[in-house]
Amino acid sequence: MATSSSPQRLFGVLNLYKPPGVTSRDVVNIVQRLVQPNKAGHAGTLDPMATGVLLVCVGQATRLVSILQQAPKTYRAEFRFGQRSDTDDSTGEIENIVCSEDVSQQQVEAALRDFIGVIEQMPPAYSAVKIDGQRAYALARKGQEVTLQPRPVRIDSIDVLKFHWPDITLDIQCGSGTYIRSIARDLGNRLGCGGLMTALERTRIGKFRHEHSVNVDTLNHTTIAQIILPAVHVVDHISQYRCSAEEQAAISRGGSFELRKQQLQKTSLTADRPADKQKHPSVALVSECGTQLLALAEIRRQGRRIQPRTVFMSATNGGTSS
Repeated sequence: MATSSSPQRLFGVLNLYKPPGVTSRDVVNIVQRLVQPNKAGHAGTLDPMATGVLLVCVGQATRLVSILQQAPKTYRAEFRFGQRSDTDDSTGEIENIVCSEDVSQQQVEAALRDFIGVIEQMPPAYSAVKIDGQRAYALARKGQEVTLQPRPVRIDSIDVLKFHWPDITLDIQCGSGTYIRSIARDLGNRLGCGGLMTALERTRIGKFRHEHSVNVDTLNHTTIAQIILPAVHVVDHISQYRCSAEEQAAISRGGSFELRKQQLQKTSLTADRPADKQKHPSVALVSECGTQLLALAEIRRQGRRIQPRTVFMSATNGGTSS
């Protein structure tokens, strides 16, 4: 067990509920002060006005941030038609738009169909996108002209939960990099009445849901140790390989070893597909009981051998290690 002379080593992810009015970085700073000397980093920024699931990786789990960032996300968003703003949400300078007539829910739903799939989306001027090394929002706040390029994003579904002109509440499932504010802006423009976002809650990232998230104001040294989830939870969508004691020894030496097919627990992904083509490792190496993440690895076609690439052997997945 960790002692005062041996700082507690943490290795896992915190499913936190970000309140309104603070930045994602503010939340990470709170966690960082509590878990020192462990590192902390979040997976997916939420705007200050937004609430909901914010995943904070701790210790060596910060090396898994890119995997979490690629996970599908779900949002509950509120839009208002008949208005525009420079930020594409209600925090900016608002301009009222005179509409010739109210838009019906049927018209909205018909317009929304064009937003489903992989689409080209223009990020908001007030966004974290970098332009010549500077954040777009920093340039916009200085009154400088911001020129951004559209980028492909994936939107899986948009469902209308409530509609009463000029307000609408939507459930949006999408991929990484999608700006919900941009959907409000573009939908309003498509309907000819303007639109902006008035509220946003992220309800899910991958398997991590808002009903299981923990309020930031309850965090302390004790509660973090209690709520931190083992890092193996981050990779449960990747094919997993359960390692014997001998294989764990090989991992600690950085060596490869022969694949035992019966130990490979496949997901919907193809385990022997090259990792660089699917943007994440081919396989997660876990302990014999499956509770500890040991390494991320590739499966080599020739010889059917497993080659560890990112090794976490010095940390354990009960959240802490001695």
